[in-house]
Amino acid sequence: MNRFVTAILGAASASALLIVSSPPAQAVAGEVVVFSTEFQRVDSYKNPEGCTILPVAAHVLVNQSSSGVVVHGDPLCLTPGVRIEPGYGSHVPPMSGSFSISR
Repeated sequence: MNRFVTAILGAASASALLIVSSPPAQAVAGEVVVFSTEFQRVDSYKNPEGCTILPVAAHVLVNQSSSGVVVHGDPLCLTPGVRIEPGYGSHVPPMSGSFSISR
C-alpha cells in the first residue's frame, strides 16, 4: 500500500510541476484584414485568437499580426491549411471557411 501511495503522490507532484512551469500564452498583436468584394468594407480582426470564421465572399487575406495565420478549408479550423507569415497576404478560395493563429 505504501508503494501505491508513493506512486500516486509522485505522479501528482510531477503533474503540478508541469502545470506551474508552463509558460503563459502570449497574445497576438496586430490584425488580420480580409477583402471580400468592391461593394463592401474590408473585415478587420484585431488581435485575433482561436478559430475565426471567414466571410463567405472572402477573396484576399492580409496578415498584419505578429504571428503566422493558417487559412483552413472548414469553418472549425479542423483541416490542414495554408500558412501566411506576418506581413504577407494571400488569395483565399471562395468559401475557405476559417483562419487560426499559428504560433
